[in-house]
Amino acid sequence: MRLQLIRMGFGFVALALLAGAPLAVAMDAAEQLPPSAIDTMAQAASPQAIAEYRRKLKEYQDARAAFEEEAGAYWSSISERRKGRNAKRRERQAIALDDYVLTQPPVYTGPRRPVNPEPEEEKPPRERKPIPVVADFLKAAAEHFQFVPQRPSSEVEFKRAYARYALAAGLTREQAVRVYSFETGGTGNHDMQSGLSSRPGSRAISTAIGYNQLLTTNSVELLAEQGHEFIKELTGRAASLSGAPRKTMDHKLAVLKKMVAFTRTVPDTWSEHEKLANTPQGWAVHALVLDIDVGPMLQTHKLLTSVIFARAKGYNRPLSAAELEMMNLTGDGTGLDMVTMPQAMREQVPTSNFFQRGGYERNPVAIRHNTVAKLLAVTDERMEFNSAKPGAKELAATF
Repeated sequence: MRLQLIRMGFGFVALALLAGAPLAVAMDAAEQLPPSAIDTMAQAASPQAIAEYRRKLKEYQDARAAFEEEAGAYWSSISERRKGRNAKRRERQAIALDDYVLTQPPVYTGPRRPVNPEPEEEKPPRERKPIPVVADFLKAAAEHFQFVPQRPSSEVEFKRAYARYALAAGLTREQAVRVYSFETGGTGNHDMQSGLSSRPGSRAISTAIGYNQLLTTNSVELLAEQGHEFIKELTGRAASLSGAPRKTMDHKLAVLKKMVAFTRTVPDTWSEHEKLANTPQGWAVHALVLDIDVGPMLQTHKLLTSVIFARAKGYNRPLSAAELEMMNLTGDGTGLDMVTMPQAMREQVPTSNFFQRGGYERNPVAIRHNTVAKLLAVTDERMEFNSAKPGAKELAATF
């Protein structure tokens, strides 16, 4: 049940990368000075300098408090309008323009926090929990389920398997190729993890892997909700096999059934699936994304669930790739809110209506392309540009 607002993963990062650079975060001036400079300032601090600092600090605090009051009211209104739209949808009432906040979020323009000339106690840096990578997923699969994903002999083999399953399931070539182009930059492999590349020093920025950048939570949730279909599909394939290939498939089926059972040990909610996804067993489930048989199913259903959701809500027009990507990135409910909006409303409704405050303020693309129409347009432009890259062309040729 993908009800989250702007998921935190490669999809979120994919939007940020459209801007070409991360959102600049205001830093205290003291943090930008070398320790020696701060020491010198502390030693030289006079009563006058301290008094001036305290005066400027008061100005900053007053300005910041006024801004926070204004911003708090704005984001409260965003939340209230969202609740109102949800209530209207439950009652099958039409959504109008005034059901959205039509002004842009306030921006802080006051003074910056001044540098304290007196020494301050240093806070220890906050430790970041390491992000597991492909090697961790493979190790977990071997340890907890005695399973090693069956990898493709070449990247085009995986693409053919994905194209074959995606078409049969109901995705179009345009949807699959353009979403792949957006999510991977048009060059990604089936085992591409967000943030990792051939560049020295690159590091994972999320657990998202593959053509449609599935997070560990996506894998757990899809297996819980669609696992019975995967089992049915592989059982049918096994019937046509014999010898060693049949033995391999039978083992894969046995593992798949155990993993499906594991993912169904909690209620069908994103938050509960996220808890499972952050365990070694959840990492093991995520290793299925790399398997030549199950991986294409997971990649397909990551998008197909959004198509099915839209149809269930009465939206039967084919989703464009950009519209599908909005649902893929933001969650089905939030994405459908944008997708079902008439073009005239898209031109006027700010993107802030579909974010929590923290997510919006960390997203340069939503800020820069600050209406629904602009956000969809820049997504489509990036898809078009990346569709000309080698990986996207190769995928398109397999359909």
